[in-house]
Amino acid sequence: MDWEFWTKHLDEEVLTENGGYEEHSSSSRAAGMNGNGPSKFVDPLEDPLPGVGTYEDFNTIDWVREKTKDRDRHREITNKSKLSTVALLHSISDAFSGWLLMLLVGLMSGALAGGIDIAAHWLTDMKEGVCLIGFWFNHEHCCWTSNETTFKERDQCPQWQSWAELITGTSEGPFAYIMNYLMYIFWALLFAFLAVTLVRAFAPYACGSGIPEIKTILSGFIIRGYLGKWTLIIKTITLVLAVSSGLSLGKEGPLVHVACCCANILCHLFTKYRKNEAKRREVLSAAAAVGVSVAFGAPIGGVLFSLEEVSYYFPLKTLWRSFFAALVAAFTLRSINPFGNSRLVLFYVEFHAPWHMLELAPFILLGIFGGLWGALFIRANIAWCRRRKTTRLGHYPVMEVLVVTALTAVVAYPNSYTRMSGAELISELFNDCSLLDSSQLCGYKPPANTSETGVGNSLADRPAGEGLYTALWQLALALVFKIMVTVITFGMKVPSGLFIPSMAVGAIAGRLLGVGMEQLAYYHHDWFLFKGWCSPGADCITPGLYAMVGAAACLGGVTRMTVSLVVIMFELTGGLEYIVPLMAATMTSKWVADAFGREGIYEAHIRLNGYPFLEPKEEFEHSSLTVDVMRPRRSDPALAVLTQEGMTVEEVEALVESTRYSGFPVVVSQESQRLVGFVFRRDLLISIDNARKRQEGVVGASQVVFTEHAPAHAADAPPPLRLRGILDLSPFTVTDHTPMDITVDIFRKLGLRQCLVTHNGRLLGIITKKDILKHMAQIANRDPDSILFN
Repeated sequence: MDWEFWTKHLDEEVLTENGGYEEHSSSSRAAGMNGNGPSKFVDPLEDPLPGVGTYEDFNTIDWVREKTKDRDRHREITNKSKLSTVALLHSISDAFSGWLLMLLVGLMSGALAGGIDIAAHWLTDMKEGVCLIGFWFNHEHCCWTSNETTFKERDQCPQWQSWAELITGTSEGPFAYIMNYLMYIFWALLFAFLAVTLVRAFAPYACGSGIPEIKTILSGFIIRGYLGKWTLIIKTITLVLAVSSGLSLGKEGPLVHVACCCANILCHLFTKYRKNEAKRREVLSAAAAVGVSVAFGAPIGGVLFSLEEVSYYFPLKTLWRSFFAALVAAFTLRSINPFGNSRLVLFYVEFHAPWHMLELAPFILLGIFGGLWGALFIRANIAWCRRRKTTRLGHYPVMEVLVVTALTAVVAYPNSYTRMSGAELISELFNDCSLLDSSQLCGYKPPANTSETGVGNSLADRPAGEGLYTALWQLALALVFKIMVTVITFGMKVPSGLFIPSMAVGAIAGRLLGVGMEQLAYYHHDWFLFKGWCSPGADCITPGLYAMVGAAACLGGVTRMTVSLVVIMFELTGGLEYIVPLMAATMTSKWVADAFGREGIYEAHIRLNGYPFLEPKEEFEHSSLTVDVMRPRRSDPALAVLTQEGMTVEEVEALVESTRYSGFPVVVSQESQRLVGFVFRRDLLISIDNARKRQEGVVGASQVVFTEHAPAHAADAPPPLRLRGILDLSPFTVTDHTPMDITVDIFRKLGLRQCLVTHNGRLLGIITKKDILKHMAQIANRDPDSILFN
C-alpha cells in the first residue's frame, strides 16, 4: 500500500482516542424515530434512514449484527412465501441468487484470467521481436503456421523477426546482440513505467499482491475502493504490463485480487449481498478460491487455499459455492485455451517415473532449503519495505520501479534462464528430458550403448555433457539473482505476486540437486545407497521431480501453506504418486520456517501495514486479565457514557463532538453505572440529524431517551427524542476477571469489534479489537503504535 495514501485517509477518518470505543453490534431493529409510539421493527431492505447500520471506511464490521440482519431478512421472506405465489417465487429466486452470483463470478474471472494470460504472453515476446504476418501474434503462434521450422529450432521461422533483424537486417554478430539487448531494456522500462504510472494516477490500491488486504477484508475490515471497478480495470491492465516487463513477480497472487474485485462488483446486482457485509464476505471467500483456480488450473487447490490461507469465516455453504465457482472459472479458462496446449497453465507436466524411498532424504533437504529461504525472504523483504516506508525511498515509487526494472533487465538478458518469464522457466525446469528434447538442460552425452533407454520416451541416466554443465552454471547464477531481486521487487507500486518467483527459486535449487543426484547414481550405481533399485541403464532419478518438490518447498516456506499447496502441485502435475514427496518437503519447509518465526509473508505484511487482523493461528499464552487491558486505565479520563434518560440533544451532541469514540455505552444513570446497552456514534448522529428534519419540535433542549416508555414531561417542554430503536440491548460483556486468552478467543470466533467489561453488573470499561492487538504487540516486544486502524 502507498504509505502517503494510507496516512492521508487515516487523518481524514474518525479514529478512536487511546484505543477508543468502536461501533458495536446493534440489533436489526433500525430506528423508530417519531417519538409517538414504541419503536417498530424496520425491514433492513427498506431502511428508512440511509446510513444507519452502515460502516465508515477503515473500520471493522460487526459480524453478529450482520448475521442477525440476514436471519431477520430470511425469516421475513420465508413467512411471506406462505401467503402468495409472487412471494414464493421471490423466496425461490432469493435462494438461487447465491448460485447465480457464483456462476457470474466464475465466468467473469475465467474470462479475465484468459485475457491476462494471452496479453502477457504476447507482450513478453514483444521485448525480443515482432511477428511480420500480424503484430498481435506472440512468438509461438507466429511460427505455428510456418512450414520452415525444424524440431530442433522450432522457435525459428522467417515470419518472426528479432528487433536486430528488423532494424539492422542481420541477426548475427555483436551489433545485433547489442541492439536486441537495448530493445529488451527499452520495452521492459516502457511496460514498467506504464504500469506504475497507471497505478499511481487511477488506482493506488491496484499495487502489490492484494492477498494481505483481502485476508484483512475477509476478517471484517472495510477498505472502500479496494475491490472497486477502477481497481479491477487498472489491476488487470497493469498486471499484464508488470509481468511483461520481466520483473521478478508473478500474476497468481494478483489474480486472487482480480477475482475478488469481480465478486464485489457483481454483489451489487443482488440486494442480499449488496446490503449485508457478512454475506458479501462469504462471496469474497469463494472468489479467492476462483483466483487460485484460474491462476494454477487447480479448482480443488483453490478451494483449499481459500479455506486454509485467506478466509476468516468459511461455513459449509461457502465451501460448496467455492467449489462450484472454481469449477466454472476453470471451465471458462479451459474454453479460452490461452496457451494453446489444452491445459490451464503453462507449466503443466505429467511425470510417471517412480521414486524410491531413499530419495526422501534429498526431498527433505529441499524442504529445509525452502524453509530457510522462506524465513530469510520474509525478514529481508519486511526490512526493505519498512525502509521504503520510513525513508525518502518511499517518496519516489516511479523512480524505484524504473531503477529495479533497469537493473533486472540489464542483469537478466545475458542469461537465458533469467531472460525468460517465470512461468516458462518453471516449465523448463519441471520438464523431464525425452529422446526429442533440444533443451540445454538435456545436454547429456549420448549413451555408449544405444539400447540404454528408460521407460517409454524417457532416457536412461546418462553422463552430463558440455551443454548441461553450461546450463547448470547459468542456473546457479539465476538462483542467486532471483533470490536477491525478488526481495526488493515484492512490495513495489506495481501489481506483484509471489507464487511464481518463490516457485522459480525452489525449482532451480531442486533441478540442481536432481541433476547432482542423477550423476551420483550414474557414476556410483554400485554404492549401497543405489544397489538393488538403480541398475546401470535404468532411469532412476528424475531431475524434473526434484524441481517440482523444490518449488513446493520454497512456496511453502514463504506462505506457510501446507494442504492446499500439496493439492495445487498435485493438480499441476497430474501425478498421484508424488503426493508423499510433496507432503514431506512441504511439512519440513513449514517446520523449519516456523522455527525462525511463525508468520508467513502475508501475515507479516498485514502487521507492517497496521491492519486490525487477529491471526487465528497465533497462540495467546499470557496470563493477563481483562481488567489489565481494558480502557480507561487508572490514569485515563473517566469512561464517556450516555444515560438512558435525562440528557438533552445538546448535551449528547456536545459529548459526541468532544470525543472521537465510535460508540457509547448507555447506563441507567451516572451514579449507578448499571449497563443498559450500546449505541453507535454514526447511528446516533444520523438519527439526531434525521429527527431534526422529520420530527417537529426537536431542539437542543429536547430530552434524549433510550427507555421503552417516554417519561412524563412538562406541557411547555419540547417533545423528547426516543432513540431506543438504535440501541443494542444485548452487547457482549465480560467480567473484569475474565482471562485474556478467553477474551481473545471470543473476539476471534465471534468477530467482535469491542466488548464491555462489568463488575457485579456495573460498567467498568471497554476492550476493543485494537486494544487486544496492542496488548499482543507489547507482549511480543513490538511497537503497539504500529496498529493504525480500528
